[in-house]
Amino acid sequence: MDTRFISDRISILRTKKNVSEYRMSTDLGHSKSYIQSISSGKSMPSMGEFLYICEYLGVTPREFFDDSLGEPQLVQKLYELTRNMSEDNLNVLINLAERLNDK
Repeated sequence: MDTRFISDRISILRTKKNVSEYRMSTDLGHSKSYIQSISSGKSMPSMGEFLYICEYLGVTPREFFDDSLGEPQLVQKLYELTRNMSEDNLNVLINLAERLNDK
């Protein structure tokens, strides 16, 4: 894994969120070219900024680095929705997921 992975992953997740480099930069409180400089590989975010970028993109750092997840933002949303569900409801969702994966 290298800095290109980080740059590319930010671009992919930003695109899936349907946000421009300019908007993401300003939403994060930076100049309009901040994300562009990261996407082009000219700079890398600090650890604090990286964590803030993950939060902005709606993914955990683990999901950010797991490029086998096709839709990490949706996985994170599903996790948030199920965190406080009862065991019975979680089992219903597990059964549904298993049925859907069989198809």
